[in-house]
Amino acid sequence: MPFYQTDTLRIHYRIDGPEHAPVLVLLNSIATDLSVWGEVTDELRQSMRILRYDARGQGETTAPDGPYSIAMLAQDLVSLLDGLDLSKVHLCGLSLGAMVAMQMATAYPQRVDRLVLCNTAAQVGPPESWDMRAAAVREHGMQAVRPAVLERWLSADFRERQPQAAQRVVEMALASAPAGYIGSCAAIRDMDQRISIGAIAAPVLVVGSASDAATPPADGRYIAGAIGGARYVELPGGHLSNVEEPARLAAEIRNFL
Repeated sequence: MPFYQTDTLRIHYRIDGPEHAPVLVLLNSIATDLSVWGEVTDELRQSMRILRYDARGQGETTAPDGPYSIAMLAQDLVSLLDGLDLSKVHLCGLSLGAMVAMQMATAYPQRVDRLVLCNTAAQVGPPESWDMRAAAVREHGMQAVRPAVLERWLSADFRERQPQAAQRVVEMALASAPAGYIGSCAAIRDMDQRISIGAIAAPVLVVGSASDAATPPADGRYIAGAIGGARYVELPGGHLSNVEEPARLAAEIRNFL
């Protein structure tokens, strides 16, 4: 898979789909890599050009010491788009990825066509909880996130029905760079986009999940209410709708775009 080199990062990315089709960028949640979008990509790649990438600190992209910020992560994406000569794209982010997508839509509106925001929030508190997660990983490594991955990212029903798929998500998180996770915790801790998202002019679809313990449906409804003209839809399942409900999520994305 290819890499793009910026002044400070080596960004790992992958492009699938027809060369001249509209470009949709998929943005990952914390402690995941671009493969987390695999099934969604398979559903969409016939009609769209899909750009997936590992954000700063994720997957095979460089994991410098933090702290990171949402603005920094958005600037990384702008650098990648510039390097790939992509002037304007659709964005679909999940959790941390959607936080970056919201930042893109407010700081770089000329780069964003349509916006899909999945399983996310405009502000996630309290700040101390993110400091505690970072401290646990600093002391014990990524094994410290295992309970949260199982209990907050995936619904109990999914864990029971698809234990192997759930285990793959756990393994993905455990393989993440501790520095990247710690830096990303700081980005989420310091983020508050509750006011700024009101300026988003792009068409927006907000996707929530009924059993999402990390960013409950109320968080998605808040975002949809704060952005003029935004539409909210709710899927079954937990926080990672791209893992638990890839076909339904892809259908919502396709219909919206």
